[in-house]
Amino acid sequence: MIKVNHLSYAFKIGKKEKENVVPVLHDVNLQVEKGEIVAIVGRSGSGKSTLLNLISGFIQAETGTISINGTKVSGLSESKWAEFRLSHLGFIFQSFQLIPSMTAYENIELPLVLKGTNEKDRVERTKEMLKRVGLEQYQSHYPGELSGGQQQRVSIARALILNPPLILADEPTGSLDSENERELLSFIKELNENYGITFLMITHDHEVASIAHRKVEIVDGYLREGRMLREVQR
Repeated sequence: MIKVNHLSYAFKIGKKEKENVVPVLHDVNLQVEKGEIVAIVGRSGSGKSTLLNLISGFIQAETGTISINGTKVSGLSESKWAEFRLSHLGFIFQSFQLIPSMTAYENIELPLVLKGTNEKDRVERTKEMLKRVGLEQYQSHYPGELSGGQQQRVSIARALILNPPLILADEPTGSLDSENERELLSFIKELNENYGITFLMITHDHEVASIAHRKVEIVDGYLREGRMLREVQR
């Protein structure tokens, strides 16, 4: 599903003649199999967000290669990356990234609009997705009228609407209270077990990571493989 080979990355700060190079990731190798939940755990500044941005193409890799679903994505142009993301990836963000002027229905429907799906199919698939995440009665509500947990469910529904095989989650519970966090983690496990969706999550919270099949720690830009968490819990 995801193969990262010998990936290194450094931020370049300042003007070219006085440029400072700040190493962030060092010779990273990572493999995520289809149907896995993998958690990348690390402190703030450890490089985990940079790694996720490289895997999703928001930062271009300079050294090493990245393949997703058999496609070598490192080196794709911005337009090709945008097309690939729309077809293969879903995203869950800590801050939900919902459009406040759009209803829950419209936020979920948006990827279908961007892909040019006809109206009849959009209506059918959006209503089905609202039912799947338990928000049928909130379809006309705006994000500001929803709880944090409900907003994150809208975000998940939007991520799932194009049936991507892979979801990338950036601190998915970071804006939720403990009750909504437990509910969301249970929902992610349900989606993985019932629909076989692969999740790659980054988090600083080991409790969030506990739902994963595998935990990978990132320390000062170096990856360290953790235990097979689900096997340990059985």
